[in-house]
Amino acid sequence: MKQQRILFIDRDGTLIEEPADEQIDSFEKLKFTQGMFRNLAFIRQKLDFRFVMVSNQDGLGTASFPEDTFWPVHNFILQTLEGEGITFDEQLIDRHFPEDNAPTRKPGTAMVEKYMHDPQYDIANSYVIGDRETDAAFARNIGCKALILGRDGMTWDRIAELLFAGERTAEVRRTTKETDIYIKVNLDGSGQCDIETGLGFFNHMLEQIGKHGGLDLTIHTKGDLNVDEHHTIEDTALALGECLLRALGDKRGTERYGYSLPMDDCLCQVCLDFGGRPWLVWDAEFKREHVGDMPTEMFLHFFKSLSDAARMNLNIKAEGDNEHHKIEGIFKALARSIKMAVRRDIYHYELPSTKGTL
Repeated sequence: MKQQRILFIDRDGTLIEEPADEQIDSFEKLKFTQGMFRNLAFIRQKLDFRFVMVSNQDGLGTASFPEDTFWPVHNFILQTLEGEGITFDEQLIDRHFPEDNAPTRKPGTAMVEKYMHDPQYDIANSYVIGDRETDAAFARNIGCKALILGRDGMTWDRIAELLFAGERTAEVRRTTKETDIYIKVNLDGSGQCDIETGLGFFNHMLEQIGKHGGLDLTIHTKGDLNVDEHHTIEDTALALGECLLRALGDKRGTERYGYSLPMDDCLCQVCLDFGGRPWLVWDAEFKREHVGDMPTEMFLHFFKSLSDAARMNLNIKAEGDNEHHKIEGIFKALARSIKMAVRRDIYHYELPSTKGTL
């Protein structure tokens, strides 16, 4: 029997915006969160998650939060959601104050123990959707994943995309007699980078790809720098290109194409196509032999290797006088081009090609 996944969904701050006093006890305070209706209805229609609302309502039923101010608003929320095709299989509401330290209050798990120990539910691939660190802790305590609104740019659009189309991550290990390289990419990250190649300027350029491309990027390269920089730069490009190719998967729903940007005296253009056919057009000249500790002759080689391994068409042009600005502008334009090209639209989830394959 196939196990069922669960969405444990918070209410205040997740389905509806939370006011300063943290109590939705009147209709005047009620405001639904942006993008929630469209995306949660999409998830309900397209996927097979069980919907369980889990909400802390501090002191519900006490003098500080009478029930007659809670239920009219709460029932209206449910009716409005139902009108958009969003229904809950169960509602779990804890009434304790934080100082009560009740095991039923999030991040305590007493209210959901039945799901945690029932083999019909796939807890490891279930999610908590919330807006606070307590929701993230709740997910950890349950043993499932967390999607926290507002963290690392998380929105309802991103939540629906990740649940429907999945994460786009990949890892590559490339080991030869000349280099030992580990690369990990998350195309849907937030620009976090952990990069060490042994070449300071190369590190700086690779960080531009992660930061300006919105990718989480780990690159650890150990190369034969005692010989020269060639193998370190070339093999890093090959491994990075392969990692991008794997992370893209079948490319369904992506924009596919993607950027020009100025940097001080320079104008840099990087246009790309993740169409599966590698090609490089390179129109950039450098008068210096090195920028930092990176030979300028290796710039062309880096992008040729990257294009080949990622199976992408790259058209690069740069003009200007400052060599540092020129190459940094190219890397930043590449990052923005990647960011544009990998953007997904789950509402038009098809291959961006008339051939039916990429």
